[in-house]
Amino acid sequence: MTGLLVGAVFGAVFVVVNAQSPLPATVATVLRVVAVLGAATVLGLWFVTVRKDKPEEGPRRNMFTRGYLIVVAVEAILLFGGVRVLAALGQPEQANVAWVALVVGVHFIALAPVWKDWSIAVPGGVLSLLGAVGLVMASTAALAWVPIVSGVLSGVVLLAGCLTFGWLSVARPPSTSNEDQAASAARNVLSASGPK
Repeated sequence: MTGLLVGAVFGAVFVVVNAQSPLPATVATVLRVVAVLGAATVLGLWFVTVRKDKPEEGPRRNMFTRGYLIVVAVEAILLFGGVRVLAALGQPEQANVAWVALVVGVHFIALAPVWKDWSIAVPGGVLSLLGAVGLVMASTAALAWVPIVSGVLSGVVLLAGCLTFGWLSVARPPSTSNEDQAASAARNVLSASGPK
């Protein structure tokens, strides 16, 4: 849930910062409010999960492993270095939003094997695609829409993913390790296919 909370905050920031013209002011305001409410909902789900998960359920998985730190370090270098390269190439400022979405998306894809959680590769792929599309759009007449495509839509994807997985986390039974889930599913299949 901590990872979901971080993702939701960044998703809300993507929307709040990038919901601007050429969107109508009313639409931009509604998007910002919905994004903040979405992040607040994930925060509420985080508190519910923390209260629900008891320490006796076993050791928690450490998400801040060496692999994670390497991915984040490379991400930071790519983010800041890439923005400087784009500026040196004379790219418009809107290209920065697309670059950030691309790098953040790739970072999720890279974290999937590190965390052994392939579900994060899906939003990572979508963010990478939105970032790549924005980079292409940055050199076209659609330049003004880059923050909407690469920023707002990326934020919506992050928030939707965090809300979905947050709800699923709250809805799961209290003691469900991956091994327990697999064993329970196997028992269900065996009992359903056994003699009546």
